[in-house]
Amino acid sequence: MQTRTLGRDGPAVSALGLGCMGMSEYYGAHDDGESIATLHHALERGVNFLDTADVYGPYTNEELVGRALRGRRDAVFLATKFGFVRDNPAARTVDGRPERVRQACEASLQRLQVAHIDLYYLHRVDPSVPIEDTVGAMAQLVRAGKVRHLGLSEVSPQTLERAHRVHRITALQSEYSLWTRDPRTAYWKPASVSASASCPTVRWAAAFSPVPSRAPRISSPMTIGAPTRAFRARTSRAIWRWSIR
Repeated sequence: MQTRTLGRDGPAVSALGLGCMGMSEYYGAHDDGESIATLHHALERGVNFLDTADVYGPYTNEELVGRALRGRRDAVFLATKFGFVRDNPAARTVDGRPERVRQACEASLQRLQVAHIDLYYLHRVDPSVPIEDTVGAMAQLVRAGKVRHLGLSEVSPQTLERAHRVHRITALQSEYSLWTRDPRTAYWKPASVSASASCPTVRWAAAFSPVPSRAPRISSPMTIGAPTRAFRARTSRAIWRWSIR
């Protein structure tokens, strides 16, 4: 398995990561035993970059990953995310207040049954809270030893710059697929070179979704190809894969 370095002097992780969202919801029925076996198989094949979030389930995906990592924590670079709130089944909101940052991290640590999180993402920006306040609270988690590295998900180059001034942002996560080409416009055009230059330690992680929300649901087996060797998967078991540029 090829590896990538997160940031200028950050940790080395597998170039292909394993997103765990579909193991708990969205892609049909799921089987925890099968999912844990998949996680263990991925680790055996050299995929050590696992991605989850408190919103997946909600909450149950982190618990699943935590069970899978018992006795294997040192072999994993573990990423999780916070920001979305699904306590009300009728609505999904975003909360980036500093007090929420601390509460969400403590809850994730308990569900994952770990002492620290390797990469902690803000899943979505809260428009009512300055990004500097949210990232400032995340930085306190780094200083407390609860989190090793910080990341952002689906943010503009301008927001990335502002956040990076508060604390080093190690990774940026965005969806990129046949259906979603937004990162090409936002981050690859010459106009956005300034954002990349001011944040030289950031790695961009592309999320490839085999069954995008705007595509028709497929119940038969499908083949998922590039960027790695094709493999077979049922869409009810489809999971997001992360490729580090």
